[in-house]
Amino acid sequence: MAKHRLQQPNRGMKSARGALIAGSITLGAMGMAAAPAMAAPITVPGVGTFDIPGVTEGQIPNELKPQNILPQAAAPQAKPVGQIAADAAVSKIGSPYVYGAAGPDAFDCSGLVYWSHQQAGQNIPRDSYGQLGGGTSVSAADAQPGDVVIYNGGGHAGIYIGGGQVVHSSTEGVPVAKMGLNDQSVLDIRRY
Repeated sequence: MAKHRLQQPNRGMKSARGALIAGSITLGAMGMAAAPAMAAPITVPGVGTFDIPGVTEGQIPNELKPQNILPQAAAPQAKPVGQIAADAAVSKIGSPYVYGAAGPDAFDCSGLVYWSHQQAGQNIPRDSYGQLGGGTSVSAADAQPGDVVIYNGGGHAGIYIGGGQVVHSSTEGVPVAKMGLNDQSVLDIRRY
């Protein structure tokens, strides 16, 4: 008798089926990679804007969408040191003159200037002659708030507050007051 071969399934068909499955998987993977990824921008104030994967635009609350974030206000600019000193001197208008006093309740001329600059974080000489010797000389036309105005040969000092005005503490019985820059003989104007 002749030997009969057992019929085996068609090997060509099996290979074709395997190639079809492998190709489908490959095409599917490529199709997935080619699809646009879901990501929505979200803004964290003061930090930045980020794309969040897997989130759609509709899932982001309106207040976190970049177009709805208000720009942060700029930080307020600090006052110049001279303006702080000038404002401190103005705050003492009406305080009594006391020889040798440097505040906070009574002042002589250089004591008022000294105390005002301390409020601005500056340490300047305590007496009017020392104040004349420090800082940098500026012209009356260039005077700015906080500049120290020296009068009467160096024996008197006041603090320029702008607008052609000086705050000073003049003499016993007269409280701290404003006067015009040129109401007395200006020797020098010093900027610290």
